[in-house]
Amino acid sequence: MLVNAAFSRALERPVQYLKGVGPKRARLMERLGLRTLRDLIEAFPRTWEDRIETPPGRVPVDAPLVLKGRVTRTLTQRAGTHLELFIAKLQVPGHGAVDAVWFKRPNRRYDVFESLRRELAPGADAWVIGRGEPGLLKIRKISVQEHYLVDDPRTPLHVGKLVPIYPTTAGLPERLLREIVAAALDEVFPELRENLPEKLLRRRELLTLPQAVRGIHRPRSSEELEQARRRLSYEELLLLEFAWTLKHRQTREVVKGYGYEIKRSLLTPFRAQLGFELTRAQKRVVNEILGDMQNPYPMTRLLQGDVGSGKTVVAIAALLLAIENGYQGAFMAPTEILAEQHFWTFQKFLGELPVRVELITSSVPKRKRERILARAASGEVDAVLGTHALLEESVAFKNLRLAIIDEQHRFGVRQRTTLRQKGPPLDLLLMTATPIPRTLSLALYGDLDVSTLDEMPPGRIPAKTLHIGEKEAFEIVRAETGRGLQAYIVYPIIEESASLDLKAAQAEFNRLSKTVFADRRVSLVHGRLPGKKKVAAMEEFASGGSDILVATQVIEVGVDVPNAGVMVIQNADRFGLASLHQLRGRIGRGSGASTCCLVAQPKSPEARRRVAILCETSDGFRIGEEDLKIRGPGEMLGMAQHGELGLRVADLVRDSDLLASAREDARELLAQDPDLKSPDLRPLRDKLVSLYQERWQSIDLA
Repeated sequence: MLVNAAFSRALERPVQYLKGVGPKRARLMERLGLRTLRDLIEAFPRTWEDRIETPPGRVPVDAPLVLKGRVTRTLTQRAGTHLELFIAKLQVPGHGAVDAVWFKRPNRRYDVFESLRRELAPGADAWVIGRGEPGLLKIRKISVQEHYLVDDPRTPLHVGKLVPIYPTTAGLPERLLREIVAAALDEVFPELRENLPEKLLRRRELLTLPQAVRGIHRPRSSEELEQARRRLSYEELLLLEFAWTLKHRQTREVVKGYGYEIKRSLLTPFRAQLGFELTRAQKRVVNEILGDMQNPYPMTRLLQGDVGSGKTVVAIAALLLAIENGYQGAFMAPTEILAEQHFWTFQKFLGELPVRVELITSSVPKRKRERILARAASGEVDAVLGTHALLEESVAFKNLRLAIIDEQHRFGVRQRTTLRQKGPPLDLLLMTATPIPRTLSLALYGDLDVSTLDEMPPGRIPAKTLHIGEKEAFEIVRAETGRGLQAYIVYPIIEESASLDLKAAQAEFNRLSKTVFADRRVSLVHGRLPGKKKVAAMEEFASGGSDILVATQVIEVGVDVPNAGVMVIQNADRFGLASLHQLRGRIGRGSGASTCCLVAQPKSPEARRRVAILCETSDGFRIGEEDLKIRGPGEMLGMAQHGELGLRVADLVRDSDLLASAREDARELLAQDPDLKSPDLRPLRDKLVSLYQERWQSIDLA
């Protein structure tokens, strides 16, 4: 909600009653989520186009050509058998004679040329917008995309300035939507009132809300547009920081009603049987987590660490504290393969400790699943590992107190809330091997305390990363598997596609196992295999039963085979930077050297940059920062999770300074007025509740 609630009646008027809309167009607009006048003024442009008249000189390359001239005559021509041309001869001041050209197919039922003949009769003055022939000093021809008559009163909305470009849908031309938004603005603009306290506007040197709304929809200059964008971005980020701060505060106001005592009946023997010393970072983080768990309020902590930094051992320590106090734990992973991998790892690290751990995935047979569910409900199971299946209503626990979510960036705020509802107030530990840049972390996990594993286990050698051809990569695979190591060969797709010039896992497995690596044991795993076959293929590779595993991105996270020393990533330019780093993390997990071969012919600058960065560094935190710059937060997070933040204008990369300011201001205002009840904060309070109460189901200012 962008406008003071006191003026909401006018703003809630249905769009169909706006001049020029009506029921039919209103139905089209509903596809875009545009139902009320409020929706229209909050329908921010997706971009802006500079439609200032093109001066005489070279034709612009990256911008449209915009000309205003007088029609001297018109004609039609045939261009081969498939196209007809309508040509309006224009006399353009400063440019001279210019041909404005429209195209249509001869078999079109509606004769668009007839309406052009009526509108563009000789003597008519018109604006034309389109593309010229790049590189020419003098404009002779323009391929017209849009045109407007100079004497039409609506024309100034579309040309001669920075023009907003709105998202649209079939049957609703972009120019029409621009006119409808303009009509809505004219109607509600007198109703707009400020949401932010005067002191914030002065402190942050921000436009007022009416100025910002006008500047975003009708910018008079690029400077005014940027000021408007920053004003609206700041308000979005301030609301987000209010939401996170309140969520964090409300968590700490909850009394969980149970406590932990470090009895060491499980923790001490667990440490003793590990066979290695924890790193300083692991010890520090274990202390942070166990300290959190002993607080009277529920833990909400994010554990982030690069691939191979030892997060699983830390998570097991947290589980053991819960179990030795008579409680249960749940561990949720995003994929079956990752859940299976964690189950094996738990069994390896727990050894002979008296801890009852079970696994629930969609591959578990129905009877076994029912037995596990019954034991979890009766308290006969200490910890349950699984996928999102743990969120189902049928999964109940007798005494659940700790929930751990691995690769938590694949789960949203609502899923975290659902898991917490499985029992009394739960301690929640979120883990990620995708290092989150600080800017994104503040925006996405503002309600969480953060622990960072910033140290790798001793003796771990970073993988050497090479950008080479397939032949050279396969020679490395042959040499290393000949020395007893194992190798992954990763492909971007499962099966060949006529529309994609990419190598596919299934076809390449068939080829490699019969030709290039006929003397090696080659196995295959991908996402379409039934669960049992996936698990069997992974177990075979992990136990040394195969030398080479041909795979897709399904092995991206969690797979731990210390003997794997080589990885070849085919069409590496088709993977995201974070995915490439995660894939590379599957090798080099033992004490020896390892090699990652990127086989790629990157065509775009972004793809070349991804490959270059991976060859330059193995620092996951630097890679995370670069990934954010390349992809932006929406793609990096996934649009669904990004949408949970409620950001439509703010850019978490570009607006990092605004985020820091908003965080500071939100905390200061809440310290002064914990429930935002003062008159100057009431508009923000109303917006906060309407925006995040439904989205997160967890903001309570009642």
